[in-house]
Formats: sequence, C-alpha cells, structure tokens
Amino acid sequence: MSEFSLMAIALGGAFGSVSRFLVAQEMGRRFGDFLPYGTFAVNVIGSLALGWLATIFIDRSEINSALRLGIVVGFLGAFTTFSTFSLESVQLLLSGSITRSLLNIAANTVVCIGMCYLGIQIARLS
Repeated sequence: MSEFSLMAIALGGAFGSVSRFLVAQEMGRRFGDFLPYGTFAVNVIGSLALGWLATIFIDRSEINSALRLGIVVGFLGAFTTFSTFSLESVQLLLSGSITRSLLNIAANTVVCIGMCYLGIQIARLS
C-alpha cells in the first residue's frame, strides 16, 4: 500500500470522525436521548453510502484506489459507528431498559441493511 493511500485513509478518517460527532450531537439536540439517535443516523447514512459507493467503485475502475480507500475505509470507517452502537445497546440493557435496547438493535440492524441494499440499487440505476 502506498504512502498516498495511507494519507488518504487518515484524512478520510479525520473528516469521518468529525462528521460523526457533529451528526450525533445534532440528532441528540433535535430528538433527545430516548434512543441513541445520532448513532442510528450515522449507521443509516453510512450503510446507504457504503452500498452505493461500493457498487460505483466496482463498476468504475478508473477511480483512483487511494481515493476509494480514503472514502470507504477512512471516511465511512470513522463515520459509521457500529462499535458505539454495540456499546450503547449493552448500556441500555444493563440499565434495565430492555425494550429500548431491543428497539435500538432492531432499528439499526433492519434499517441499515435495508439502506445498504437501497444504495446498491441506486448505484445500479446510474
């Protein structure tokens, strides 16, 4: 892997993590804290984007590999927060909020898989 690819991943990761933080903060401000809405939002957006971009990148080999890595591994890797989703779901469970924990797990799982599929379908229309 080239140094340029590593720098693209690092730069993408910086932008992805800041974007994740800002989206999570805004979602919490708008919708409160009944569920971790910020994590849900970035997982939905990231799943859609990854499905779409992965399909676009497969079909367009002329796109620079460092750019692909910077966006997919760097930006989306830092932007999506499955590990945070896992921790928040366990924390809800451990706090006795079993229903909220299960609702969070079901919503993130079903909607994000659906959005990834939708991203693939949108890319195939291009």
